[in-house]
Amino acid sequence: MTTTPLSTEAASIATPGGANEDLALTGPQFALVLDGATAEPGASTGCGHDVRWLVAEVGTRLARALLHDPDARVPLRELLHDALAELAADHGRTCDLDNPCSPTATLALLRLAGDTVEHLVLGDSTVALRDRSGAVQVVTDDRLERLIHLPWAELRRHRNRPGGFWVAGPRPEAARRALAGSLPVAGLGTAALLTDGAARLAERYGCGWPDLLELLEREGPVQLVERVRAAELRTAPGRYPGKHQDDATAVLCRFESHESHDSHDSHERP
Repeated sequence: MTTTPLSTEAASIATPGGANEDLALTGPQFALVLDGATAEPGASTGCGHDVRWLVAEVGTRLARALLHDPDARVPLRELLHDALAELAADHGRTCDLDNPCSPTATLALLRLAGDTVEHLVLGDSTVALRDRSGAVQVVTDDRLERLIHLPWAELRRHRNRPGGFWVAGPRPEAARRALAGSLPVAGLGTAALLTDGAARLAERYGCGWPDLLELLEREGPVQLVERVRAAELRTAPGRYPGKHQDDATAVLCRFESHESHDSHDSHERP
């Protein structure tokens, strides 16, 4: 029989001089990253909690649900929906969840389910999967990118709305709009989960996705983030829309097949 355990390496590094609003969590069969959305400058959120609190709450509730479902029976969208609904039920007693500026986060999630690798992406985080031939499949949600040029006051009207973009926060139905899919684990070698601060090595700075995965496999998540920081320092502020520097989080997942002997093995029986 062939088993395929999941091994992971992770790094989450704040913007220099800032507090880290990203989070990476891993378990025996899963890995996830979250990226707290930047608060609108000067806007009231209607919430007594900050983005880091929301990221921690969503992450821990989702990780707990994954751990309580070791046979991967519950679909990922449903797990996320229930985690957000549970959070909203607790959160809504003290905060105004209808405020369009309330804290939110993007996320990327991967789960090993038997002979299948499942993934889910909500917002501008990324899952990249590399097969044993070196080919890379990238799953990212570009719905926010299409609207990022809008001013804050207009952008907020598109958040968690049909035709706009979807992020994890006070509206559990956002989970239904996440990008989700699956692939056979056979033939897969590695996968990467990246917040946009780490994915910019490919999205901004010209590193091809196969090269990014190769770097991650060879040198690890910390070195990948260090490459991002070096590229940011070489680039003039304002060259790209959005933040010049950002929190950066990367998780490397390896799928390692092992053959186990059956009962006819001479070492098992005489």
